[in-house]
Amino acid sequence: MAKYRNKLIAAVSAAALLGTGAFLLPAAASAHTTTHTLKFISVTKKSANFSKTSGGQADEDISKGKIVGFDTIYFTFNPKTKTASGGVTLDTNGGFLYGTLKFSNGPVTHGKVTGGTGIFKGATGTITGKNLNKSGTRTAVTIIYK
Repeated sequence: MAKYRNKLIAAVSAAALLGTGAFLLPAAASAHTTTHTLKFISVTKKSANFSKTSGGQADEDISKGKIVGFDTIYFTFNPKTKTASGGVTLDTNGGFLYGTLKFSNGPVTHGKVTGGTGIFKGATGTITGKNLNKSGTRTAVTIIYK
């Protein structure tokens, strides 16, 4: 479980920067006619196992050296299929963005944007997280949504 939790934690640190990118929020994303991209580094701050097959994680999301938001991840592990999945909430200026995640044994995690509040209300799109260190505590995340 710890192996998958670390991958989950690293991958989910929910929406990120693949280098030194910027974190931009649209002025009026509620129309959802334009594609928007959020990029940042998610840094794990706290994690906990709730049971043998579930846990949670809290992260700070950083862009250009500044905290631009926070994300939380809830994950479950299926020992029969040896797969992990979870939900993520990104809290940033403009509202909450919600998503689902499917974790893999590799350094990249994929997910879907499932909605949100404020400027993210009705949002749909994709989430990609890439581990930046072996322990999985720093994750580059990119969220593309409409």
